[in-house]
Amino acid sequence: MSTPSKLYEGKAKIVYATKNLQEYLTYFKDDATAFNALKKGTIMGKGEINCTISSALLNYLGSKGIKTHFLAQKSEREMLVKAVQIIPLEVVVRNIAAGSLCKQTTLPEGQKLPFPLVEFYLKNDDLGDPLLTVDRLNIMNIATVEQINQLKDNALKINQYLIEFFGSCDITLVDFKLEFGLDFEGNLLLADEISPDTCRLWDNLEQDTEKRVLDKDRFRRDLGKVESAYQQVQKRVLTQIEKLKNT
Repeated sequence: MSTPSKLYEGKAKIVYATKNLQEYLTYFKDDATAFNALKKGTIMGKGEINCTISSALLNYLGSKGIKTHFLAQKSEREMLVKAVQIIPLEVVVRNIAAGSLCKQTTLPEGQKLPFPLVEFYLKNDDLGDPLLTVDRLNIMNIATVEQINQLKDNALKINQYLIEFFGSCDITLVDFKLEFGLDFEGNLLLADEISPDTCRLWDNLEQDTEKRVLDKDRFRRDLGKVESAYQQVQKRVLTQIEKLKNT
């Protein structure tokens, strides 16, 4: 049996080619990084948890009409996806002030924003993933004006669906990162993953500001109990998915 051809290895995933040119196999790793890979470590079982959560949420968003690259979860750590050319942008949606938004502004952590803030960051570790204005995006020809509008519209729709979904899990969606790509027909698809690695998630059942954290901030800030936080998110997500199936 031949070894799959590796197309790309990132900080959290490996992408392999398949016999079908229009499909890739994504393998989720336990590796954890923060601060543009300046901090590195391992979160045991993270790959399985993130693959399972992402599969469930991408499938859920697909049922809501969001076009995604998700095809199937092939194993605990492997996801079959449509082949896409990733647009080199991180699309960040913020509902509550946290992280870099607090560091770069006078906003205190935890302040609810008057409207969802959509930001674009260049996917470039060497440059520190800088924040880009729309004019800079246009000058750099990273995406067309139409695509930029699509990215923002899709991000806001996804935000609303995820706010409602996580809310039903007693979790507040603070902010999150999305990535998009173009398939062989030029269709814009939601790609990458949606997981505690890419979202800030706060437990509505916990008042303590440190204990409420259910995402990679536990790793970033050395809060401990990272694995149990990820496991809690997985349990609540899968429980809610099962409830939706039975309604």
